[in-house]
Amino acid sequence: MSKLSGLFTNWGEAYGRLVETYVDGTWWTVGDYLENVGKGTKRLLVNAYPFLYGGSSSSLFKGSSPKVGGVAMPTKEIETRFKD
Repeated sequence: MSKLSGLFTNWGEAYGRLVETYVDGTWWTVGDYLENVGKGTKRLLVNAYPFLYGGSSSSLFKGSSPKVGGVAMPTKEIETRFKD
């Protein structure tokens, strides 16, 4: 306890690092959240209004197949899937 001169400066430095980490983490999280909300909103708008937002009418039906509908059927037995 003879070296008390660095007590407050060490505490202040540790507290500053903690606050900096918290603030940086919060901004990182909020930034990621807002980015994902923006991308999701953009996708919804393109699907809802394809001609206004640069999409086309075919983008609404991407992935659909006129020949096959319903549930996908497995082509292999479960045991043989993991043997290949």
